[in-house]
Amino acid sequence: MLIPSHRFLSPSLLLPPLHPLSLTSFLFLVQLISLLFCFRHSMSQSSPFFSIARAHAGAGGRAVAAALLLRQPVAQLPPNIHSLRCFPLVRLTHAKILRSHLSLPRATLSSFADADDGSGTKAGDAEAREEQNGECETSEMAKAFHITPRMAMSISVMIAFAALTVPLAMRSLVCHGTFKMSVLAYLTLLSGFYMAWNIGANDVANAMGTSVGSGALTIRQAVLTAAVLEFSGAFLMGTHVTSTMQKGILVASVFQGKDSLLFAGLLSSLAAAGTWLQVASSYGWPVSTTHCIVGAMVGFGLVYGGVNAVFWSSLARVSSSWVISPVMGAAVSFLVYKCIRRFVYSAPNPGQAAAAAAPIAVFTGVTAISFVAFPLSKVFPIALLQALSCGAIGAIIVTRVIQKQLGELLSSEAEKIASTEKSNVQQVGFLSDIGGPTGAQLQIVYGVFGYMQVLSACFMSFAHGGNDVSNAIGPLAAALSILQGVASSAEIVIPTEVLAWGGFGIVAGLTMWGYRVIATIGKKITELTPTRGFAAEFAAASVVLFASKLGLPISATHTLVGAVMGVGFARGLNRVRAETVREIVASWLVTIPVGAVLCIFYTMILTKILAYFM
Repeated sequence: MLIPSHRFLSPSLLLPPLHPLSLTSFLFLVQLISLLFCFRHSMSQSSPFFSIARAHAGAGGRAVAAALLLRQPVAQLPPNIHSLRCFPLVRLTHAKILRSHLSLPRATLSSFADADDGSGTKAGDAEAREEQNGECETSEMAKAFHITPRMAMSISVMIAFAALTVPLAMRSLVCHGTFKMSVLAYLTLLSGFYMAWNIGANDVANAMGTSVGSGALTIRQAVLTAAVLEFSGAFLMGTHVTSTMQKGILVASVFQGKDSLLFAGLLSSLAAAGTWLQVASSYGWPVSTTHCIVGAMVGFGLVYGGVNAVFWSSLARVSSSWVISPVMGAAVSFLVYKCIRRFVYSAPNPGQAAAAAAPIAVFTGVTAISFVAFPLSKVFPIALLQALSCGAIGAIIVTRVIQKQLGELLSSEAEKIASTEKSNVQQVGFLSDIGGPTGAQLQIVYGVFGYMQVLSACFMSFAHGGNDVSNAIGPLAAALSILQGVASSAEIVIPTEVLAWGGFGIVAGLTMWGYRVIATIGKKITELTPTRGFAAEFAAASVVLFASKLGLPISATHTLVGAVMGVGFARGLNRVRAETVREIVASWLVTIPVGAVLCIFYTMILTKILAYFM
């Protein structure tokens, strides 16, 4: 048995325990300091936004980008361009654009509007390759965030130091008595951190990939935003799903009297899933972390416990969600995008219609988050009323922001609706974006929905943190409970510090490796613009948050892929890249058996090592 017969704390290993709230604040502070190091410099001319504007908006685009990036209040543009107030999508500055009317607003908002240089090569891609060739000696992280390699190394060292030292002061380590038990608890916490780190490196792209792909956010803006919201979602919402992952997959009674074997299996599950996720992240493959960890645990249970070691009813419920979640994501995103086309693109004044639709979307999202994640009362009518109040406040704030930034443009465009814009909407089919608004109207629509896409990405990040932290915290909490001798109890209390530890791991992985998958997922299935990206993210976040409340560990990857496909289907079946979809589905099919095989292999090794600690 792993349960110690006496208590002995090694002063050379353990530090005084931290209060859970103190630990939470410390972890968040470490991550915030690391991110501030990364974001403290102003964005350089090599940033993605500046490259797009420089390539496609000519001198006007360069002036606008320079004003935004250098935080100048006024952008001086060529005299042949009309006056317009810029809607601050990329940076919340109040920059006035003098004598400006961007002829290609999509160029500054969507990475898919890259111009062709006549040789079949996109100008933006060519400049990106030149930049990569010129900076091949710098680290990938430094190039992604436009910082020096030394600063990138400092951030990585700071995170690594926190990961190795913080567990020494956690109560989950101190309470395990003997030196050997403390070592095992320390290794368990590191294994959970490793899994959470890889979740952040791979799965967080589900939340921010579409925003980066459409140009609404740069990579480092996406990382900073996701860092705060992923940690908040994991810390505040993680308990709903963790209870399913820790005891809903394996039958602990089958391993009665085999605590060391069960302990080895749980640690092996974390190590196996983390290994495959790290391999996938290194190649930029978006795979399902839920598939990884569930496949690893089931593989261990079948080999070392037999058929009766797996809760097949619970596994069937989880497995069905892997099919249902992409279907639900596709259906919701299809409806959202159809509504955008019906009530915004086809409206007589698309700009005003977009400005009117934004508060409705914010009201829906804020109300859902308030009711599901932050119920202030257990009485349903009171909780619902409070959630509706929060949603109304959010809608009012968004309305004021839009009116402040676009008020002059909205009023001027309301007086004159171009006949060409009307004819375009009428002549082109309902499923095509080409027949939507043009000119200033398109600028307004993309401006509003670019802002809305950022909000939907925040919504998705929060929901993802609450759902996917269970993939690391579930096995971690179960393993720690074995060391405490309560593995077969009716309820296993998830310590606050353990949830904070998982959230910190997700944010650390996002900071160090998240840019790899974020940079590619936005272009894999269908071309995205702010309207399409908003529809996909809003739909996926709604499905994930709803599943988290029900305690159903669905795959956020499946949900987002389904949502993006739904947007593509709304534009026409030929708008979805079938080859990319086949590759993604193939990676899903490979993930489960790879996780199971790696878990079995690691368990064989750990069982021999644990013989020393028994």
